[in-house]
Amino acid sequence: MTDWTTDEMMTIAAARTLREGAVCFVGIGVPSTAANLARRTHAPNLVLIYESGTLGAKPDTLPLSIGDGILAETADAVISVPEVFNYWLQPGRVDIGFLAAAQIDEFANINTTVIGDDYRNPKVRLPGAGGAPEIAASCREVIVVVRQTRRAFVPRVDFITSVGFGRGAGDRERLGLLGSGPRCVITDLGILEPDPVTCALTLTKLHPGATIEAATAATGWDLAVADDVTTTAPPTDEELAILRMLEATKGRKQ
Repeated sequence: MTDWTTDEMMTIAAARTLREGAVCFVGIGVPSTAANLARRTHAPNLVLIYESGTLGAKPDTLPLSIGDGILAETADAVISVPEVFNYWLQPGRVDIGFLAAAQIDEFANINTTVIGDDYRNPKVRLPGAGGAPEIAASCREVIVVVRQTRRAFVPRVDFITSVGFGRGAGDRERLGLLGSGPRCVITDLGILEPDPVTCALTLTKLHPGATIEAATAATGWDLAVADDVTTTAPPTDEELAILRMLEATKGRKQ
């Protein structure tokens, strides 16, 4: 198949980052789609945890929300929300946190709270934090999925909902955050990874058809570009077929 979309490429690239056997804290939307795609392809033993308290969920259809009954019906166990955070997340028992963002900045800080510089009277009030701050703080590593536009990729987020690397190297340690922070940010154009010294996001991969010029134009700061930018492998027929099957099941009961 060659008729894939940039959103499909983004979702498939995100799925590929998930390791077989890893414990993954999953958010609804693209993270959930990508995680369930990974479980149906290269990572059948990926353990999915949703914020509602479902451990080892194996949904036959894409859940509409963290409260979708299909998660509890297919989980290995259902526990209380406080137990998810106090026993699993905060002690560092979750390998990967999978998050989306409304805004993200050069150091991978995420905003899902408000747009505008007045918190009490914002231009836009977003859905809010949910469990994202704890996920960003305590998972061993974090993966972020977001479309790359100047509206989303801003020099400084209007509100830090979830800390990436703060204002640079050493900030996570100074704040006492347990996890290592974002491993990568996956967009519809490519993949960005933190610089090993400065922690600033750096373009390291481009998806087929995307260009460095397009990526820099879609970024609100002077985007760092690796010397050896590589190209993401295009979607396989199997990945596309399974992804489209999953998308067609969203909200449908088996």
